[in-house]
Amino acid sequence: MADIEKLTIPEYVFPSFKDFAAHTALSFVDGVGYTYQALGAEVARVQKLLRLYGIDKGDKVAILSMNTPYWGIAFFAITGMGAVAVPLLPDFHQAEVTNILVHSESKAIFVSEALAYKVRGENSVADDILMIRIDDFVPINEVTFPVVRPGVDVAEVLPDDLASIIYTSGTTGRSKGVMLSHKNVVSDAITSGKIHYMNTADRMLSVLPLSHAYENTLGLVLPLSGGASVYYPGKPATASVLLPALKKVQPTAMLTVPLIMEKIFRSNILPTLTKNKMMARVYSIPFFRKVLHRIAGKKLMATFGNKLKFFGVGGSKLDPQVEKFLYEAKFPYAIGYGLTETAPLLAGFGPANQRLYSTGKPGIGVEVKLYDVNPVTGEGEIIARGPNVMKGYYKEPELTRTVIDADGWFHTGDIGLFDKHGVLFIKGRIKNVIIGSTGENIYPEEIESVINSNAFVTESLVLEQNGKLVAMVHLNIDKIKQQYQEMIEKSQEALNEKVEELLKEVHVFVNQRVSKFSKLNLVIYQENPFEKTATQKIKRFLYT
Repeated sequence: MADIEKLTIPEYVFPSFKDFAAHTALSFVDGVGYTYQALGAEVARVQKLLRLYGIDKGDKVAILSMNTPYWGIAFFAITGMGAVAVPLLPDFHQAEVTNILVHSESKAIFVSEALAYKVRGENSVADDILMIRIDDFVPINEVTFPVVRPGVDVAEVLPDDLASIIYTSGTTGRSKGVMLSHKNVVSDAITSGKIHYMNTADRMLSVLPLSHAYENTLGLVLPLSGGASVYYPGKPATASVLLPALKKVQPTAMLTVPLIMEKIFRSNILPTLTKNKMMARVYSIPFFRKVLHRIAGKKLMATFGNKLKFFGVGGSKLDPQVEKFLYEAKFPYAIGYGLTETAPLLAGFGPANQRLYSTGKPGIGVEVKLYDVNPVTGEGEIIARGPNVMKGYYKEPELTRTVIDADGWFHTGDIGLFDKHGVLFIKGRIKNVIIGSTGENIYPEEIESVINSNAFVTESLVLEQNGKLVAMVHLNIDKIKQQYQEMIEKSQEALNEKVEELLKEVHVFVNQRVSKFSKLNLVIYQENPFEKTATQKIKRFLYT
């Protein structure tokens, strides 16, 4: 393998088109699939189309579609000819899509028929941009561009060339265009491959948005470099879609966010292990809990097809109770930590070297250290430097300078600490930290972990209001109705009373288990689910 700083996406991935020619590359779970040879041919065909419509090196081309094999074809066609991919989350509102297309100065967009209305709508840029239907790569509007260079000649792509601009609203409310170079993406894929590399024996089921750096780098670029097969459900990954897909594909690898496994644990596993008072009593004894977790883990593996070797969890912090289950169940989970700005992985561990509640060690080739360390706690801001750190925020040089210092260190905004073995532990976001009355740091994420361990809690958010700690709690109403069916059937008032009773129980439960600085003053009911980002992190700025 060449020096990682000399690799580009076409150098890293395109040799696979010949090396694994007859092997399946990208496919729907039920439907169309492409071998590596067919994938390479289709990428070349789409590049020719782009060239004939005047798209050249450095031009921005957006992608708006749910996960399909066509998404990958569009991405490799764009980046392989030196143009810049602008992936858009399918969940972006119409106004967000328009703003990003304008801000990025995209000349073209690959868009699915189902989402084309977001480009065509009022105040859109539909008349100024080439629209190509991603399902069959046919232009769907009348825009014409001057032919720059007919044919399929492709300009040389260099490691420092821009590969993609990924826009994310994050949890702070400000949309930023993260500029990732070919070197950023490929170096991070190689670093990730040191934790778990995929080859022709691997089958990946892709359920997270390809428009996010996490799935894009680790779930598309990395597996295709080694000849793995990637499958797409073709529909939103609900239980009714996911379960038959798992049975058919029998994946060896998956990438997920914590919310997926947390829902499985709280909705299916924990209720079974604590379904009556006797079971709950047995479950509270560590020895028997581990035995029960091991049994439940085998059933969970069967649900995933019994072939799983790598179950990656990233995007936000995994609930400690859920991680303890995975650990004791000997489930092949892995934890990764990173940001879009770092393409994304900074640190992680694989199934072979799990370390409970940590994010593992920094990736090979990446420097990670702490800044402004508290001498008492050993905690500090996590900063990183390496070939995977972004080029900056698009058209935002001042904003870029606030996060990348003169020595090239990217300031993540996350607080962490290292143990004596060099293993990294995440405490929380700097912007989320609440300063107590006597100056102590209070991490809302840690309190939320305790709240979320309650069987009736779906999710929670801890905030400071008027100097007091307040928890907003979203409950699983269906589960409450099922558990207390006879009582609640009487009236709506009975349900409301049970909700209030459970909130009081949560309040007492939490305050018995957190430090005196982190005790809650108030617990309130959040009727609707919290609004979330692509990686299922709650958009805190909406609730402050």
